[in-house]
Amino acid sequence: MSGDLDKRGANVTEVVDEPRVSGRDVLGRTLKYLREKAGRSLGQLSEETGYDKSYLYRLETGERLSKMTVMEDLDSYYGCGDLLVSHWKIARIEAFKDKYKEYMRLEAAARVMRVYTPDVPGLLQTEEFAREVLSGPGTTDQDAEAIEEQVAARLGRQLPLRRNPAPSVRFIIDELAFRRPSASPETWEGQLRHIEVVAQWPNTVVQVLPFSADIHELMRKGSLTLLWQEDGSAVAYTEGDSSGLLMDDPEDVLRHRLSYDRLRDLALSPSDSLAFIRDVLEELGS
Repeated sequence: MSGDLDKRGANVTEVVDEPRVSGRDVLGRTLKYLREKAGRSLGQLSEETGYDKSYLYRLETGERLSKMTVMEDLDSYYGCGDLLVSHWKIARIEAFKDKYKEYMRLEAAARVMRVYTPDVPGLLQTEEFAREVLSGPGTTDQDAEAIEEQVAARLGRQLPLRRNPAPSVRFIIDELAFRRPSASPETWEGQLRHIEVVAQWPNTVVQVLPFSADIHELMRKGSLTLLWQEDGSAVAYTEGDSSGLLMDDPEDVLRHRLSYDRLRDLALSPSDSLAFIRDVLEELGS
């Protein structure tokens, strides 16, 4: 909105409704600008970077969202620091539905994270496992691009786990997640080994909730995530098969924190959980 005086001295107010520019659009325009500034055609860029010409075109038009490693390569190619990676981190949030965006923002900035899930959590999934789980048996070639975007977005969520200072993260994972693999044997073994490695990171704790824990109060809610920000504010997020609920009311957060604490007491200790995961790997190899 802008206010100006016309020739007669009257105040003229003009309202301009401009379409919202998405983070993906900004990333695409930046990619095109850098390429043209470097004096490269799409064909030349393809030859010099090894990326398919049509793929590069779709990145520039905002039709595709790459993996972060692609942006790292192009940042290095253009010598522009981490400009493209920075734009990508904003654009990746848009790969999620609007109702998850606020949660994604809070998750990315959280200093403390407490997660319970009956499945392998997205924050711990390998690229191969995520692709197989998101694809499913009925996936068509037409779905492939959308799935790749979801995989890239899911892997992007994991970046804050390794930032400095790293957040304090605890995962409680139901035993069922380890007893019913959702991927090919090779992918499943790679997934288990990744969880084994992450469980030994200094900022991360992984606990297995055994079948002996029986029925518990979080079973009907699906997964639960508790996030604390640097300013001390906290939220609770529950997610089932078809919906998610983000809660910032202190009473709701406290109630879910107490539920989580009770579940933690039912889970195997971190050392016993690591031994459990290694036993599953041995069974897989036998």
